[in-house]
Amino acid sequence: MFSYSANDLYCEQVPLADLAARAGTPAYVYSSQSILANYRAYDDALGDLPHLVCYAVKANSSLAVLALLARAGAGFDIVSGGELYRVIQAGGDPSKVVFSGVGKTAAEVEYALASGIRGFNCESESELALIDALAARRGVKAAFSIRVNPDVDAATHPYISTGLSRHKFGIDIREAAAVYGRARRHTCLVADGVSCHIGSQILDPSPILEAVDKALELAAALRAQGHPIRHLDLGGGLGIAYNEREKTPAIPAYVESLRAKLRESGLAVTVEPGRSIVGAAGALIARVLYRKRNGSKEFVVVDAAMNDLIRPSLYGAYHEIMPVRRNRLPQIVADVVGPVCESGDFLARDRPMADVMPGDFLAVRDAGAYGFVLSSNYNSRPRAPEILVEGAAWRIVRARETHEDLVRGETL
Repeated sequence: MFSYSANDLYCEQVPLADLAARAGTPAYVYSSQSILANYRAYDDALGDLPHLVCYAVKANSSLAVLALLARAGAGFDIVSGGELYRVIQAGGDPSKVVFSGVGKTAAEVEYALASGIRGFNCESESELALIDALAARRGVKAAFSIRVNPDVDAATHPYISTGLSRHKFGIDIREAAAVYGRARRHTCLVADGVSCHIGSQILDPSPILEAVDKALELAAALRAQGHPIRHLDLGGGLGIAYNEREKTPAIPAYVESLRAKLRESGLAVTVEPGRSIVGAAGALIARVLYRKRNGSKEFVVVDAAMNDLIRPSLYGAYHEIMPVRRNRLPQIVADVVGPVCESGDFLARDRPMADVMPGDFLAVRDAGAYGFVLSSNYNSRPRAPEILVEGAAWRIVRARETHEDLVRGETL
């Protein structure tokens, strides 16, 4: 939903130059139409197969984004008590919430049980014992799935790959049946699913489908042993194209390949997309502060930095950077850098880009996922606002932080 009309870059029907001039920069901007279209692509493609689309809150936890999806009927995949609190504050239904993550605390499990969530994706036998004990204290039964590690290579960045035996996530799929068996002694647990998630930013769905085959085989064996397995939780992981060399997997085609495998299984399916729903729906808008040259090296210094968007510094990630107003000057090759006092503070390196001048605005594209949620106050920089666009209207859904916000909660 970001495109040029004449020489102006728009989000839906809002010219970003006007928005940036009024709201200031840096600022995160999200397209509501794009978010909803991507969610519905999953929900519609799953069709009559019993299913739940649980948006992965870690990708973008803005209350406004969560509320938008909650109203559309989405469930939510959470990895902390704080994310559960956000979902509830946004009007999400706790009975559509799945709690994932390798390090759940007792307080978080208590909160989840008290809230009546759908179930837990568990990653160790000690976690199963904790949930059972806390459920017994409350006099309830807790539904769980064991997250199995299928030893499938997601072929993605090593920091966001989770499906190999050397990773901290999940239980070796070869040991899972025995773990389910031992879990029977926990009287307040119900084994109603099998969970599998092998990583993020996957552009070729083949590894996911390989993991699905292994999860289906395990589920069939567990059901034959009398476990009440009702669903497969297949996680998320589908990527987006950050540059022209990549191709975004088509959500309907991917989902149809899942349907083909699941149709005869008699199992419901839960999917947990995050990046593929919000990634391309967001942009970080920045203002050019200075142009600088060191020898043959050209720098474009902007008011957004690694504290605002850490993905380029952390992952070496590529984000397209577009001028908010196009000009007809020849392109330059430059590093786009921010004000943070680190040599690692960059948004792009050696990038062919528009010949912009101080005062011009730039849009860092595909920043809707793992953008604001990974931002920080490093160098005591207030965090940027978040803005939601709906057609020709826009509103600030998270205010820009102030200097007072930086020290709130501190004492001398």
